[in-house]
Amino acid sequence: MSIEQPKNVILGTAGHIDHGKSSLVKALTGVDPDRLKEEKERGITIDLGFANLSYPDGLTVGIVDVPGHERLIKNMLAGAGGIDIVAMVIAADEGIMPQSREHLAICELLKIKNGIVVVTKADLVDADWLALVQDDLKNFIKNTFLENAEIVAVSAKTGMNIELLRDKIKQAAANVKPKLMNGLFRLPIDRVFTLKGFGTVVTGTALAGSISIDTPVEILPSKITSKVRGLQSHGKGVQKAFAGQRIGLNLQGVDKELLRRGDTVVSSERLTPTKSIDAQLELLKGAPSIKTRSLVHFYTGTSETVARIVLYGTDEAKAEEACYCQFRLEEPVVVLSGDRYIIRRFSPLETIGGGEVLDPYPVKRKRSMGTEDLMVFEKGSMSEKIETKIKRSGLAGCRLPQIEGWLKGDMPEIKLTVDNLVKNSRLVKCGELFFHKEAFNTFKEFVLSTLRVFHKENPLKAGITKEELRAKALIQLKNITAFDSLTEIIGEIAIEKELVRLSSYKASAVQTGSGIKDKILPALDKEEFQPPTRQELAAKLGMNEKELADILKLLAKEATLVRINDSIYITKELHDKMLLLLKNFFAKKQEMTVAEFRDILNTTRKYALPFLEYLDTNRITLRVGDVRKFMLK
Repeated sequence: MSIEQPKNVILGTAGHIDHGKSSLVKALTGVDPDRLKEEKERGITIDLGFANLSYPDGLTVGIVDVPGHERLIKNMLAGAGGIDIVAMVIAADEGIMPQSREHLAICELLKIKNGIVVVTKADLVDADWLALVQDDLKNFIKNTFLENAEIVAVSAKTGMNIELLRDKIKQAAANVKPKLMNGLFRLPIDRVFTLKGFGTVVTGTALAGSISIDTPVEILPSKITSKVRGLQSHGKGVQKAFAGQRIGLNLQGVDKELLRRGDTVVSSERLTPTKSIDAQLELLKGAPSIKTRSLVHFYTGTSETVARIVLYGTDEAKAEEACYCQFRLEEPVVVLSGDRYIIRRFSPLETIGGGEVLDPYPVKRKRSMGTEDLMVFEKGSMSEKIETKIKRSGLAGCRLPQIEGWLKGDMPEIKLTVDNLVKNSRLVKCGELFFHKEAFNTFKEFVLSTLRVFHKENPLKAGITKEELRAKALIQLKNITAFDSLTEIIGEIAIEKELVRLSSYKASAVQTGSGIKDKILPALDKEEFQPPTRQELAAKLGMNEKELADILKLLAKEATLVRINDSIYITKELHDKMLLLLKNFFAKKQEMTVAEFRDILNTTRKYALPFLEYLDTNRITLRVGDVRKFMLK
């Protein structure tokens, strides 16, 4: 019986330096998130701080306290990726400040949907001033995701409205969209440290999926493998942790020095680091324009790297404009289609925009290619995105794990979507690979047209060899990863060993209309068990030897002739006569020499030996030393 897990949400603070974010967190939780000595001495948050707010009904709110100083914005971004609710903190005595605006812009770009505006240090101002600050805030948050958010004035010093704020946080948590509990487990690392007696510990917010003790994991992009030795969530040891929780992982056998903030812990081989990303980009109001091939700082999850931006469809993007682009990263990152990112100017550092990752494994895109596929990846349904992704793969096809490691979503939903696309004939399943119906139809029409031409040009051949057909397909269509399997599901063709033909086609010597069959049979019957070889027969009939070889094979397939070896054929009647002569001989004797066999057929040793090899191969006779025994009953 499964136990329903308590709901877990992440609240992140945002706001200008020294506006009382850390004091607010301490008043709410009793935990001081300023954990570094330097933070204590300077009275500001330099790095990420963490605390937990628990409710009697099982709700746990993990609080990420982020630094407000402009030079520490990259640390703020490291904590922003997994936030469900933002507490925009504004000090009553100072009001809206530069980092207030930048933090709000970052939250907007990350598409955080829920938030509360908290006016701190309310005890330092009178009622009239507080009212003015709140009026300013209403204009500040207008046309943002916080437009309808609660504005709560508090004092961490006196405790004013702290309980009210706790209630408002709980109400906001009720509106948080559930995390992807059945998605691929991902934990972007925001802290790495060691504990005496335990070893290396990493912490982060689980973006999707779940993790248990003893689960094998991989740390990307370095591809370090390990196992979960211990688990903590919100300060307590657990056997299993889930998406939406703050998690501490005790990793087995990994040196702390090998890990860093920005790495990602995963438990599936589906995820692959990438250094190239197609994305949707929107620039902030007032941001400087950005030209194609400019360098920017790129942030996603807890990772930060430098990227060169290549704009699609334009050479310059301006403030408040949206476009598609590709980021070419200096360091690899782990992302899925649907993840969010932020960019800052290369110099001076300034948040200028962000957007959505559309394709973490993009194709080489020429300007003439267009961006219709990226439009689907941005605005389409899951079904449309998957269909477009597989369509773009052409005849290379896609496996289900590739889709699961490309698109952010619950894996059961992704599988169901793929199954429905197959059911509705949008996709074709071939073994473990999925192909778009257009790609399959292109392949099918190529095979059918190739066979039509082949049969027309080679009326006496039973079919084209698989190797010849494969070679033609690879030249014309390219990137075919499942030739044999794709060929087998074409209904209009027949595959017989290594030959492929149209189902409706049957090669026959009679179809030539030349009457050649009536010339071959008498020529072979006349000489009985000393028949002319293929070369001799071609010369005798005045035929091309290659054409004659095709006809002999067809006659053998029709059982008119029997192939002794590649050069010698006899008629079916002579073959039956040979078997009857053998039965009569072995009815009297148990063993037969080569000389006796030669005399039975009234032939020469030149022919007797290949006839005996044929009989041995087909288990009609059995060679024992220099004699044969009869195997037929």
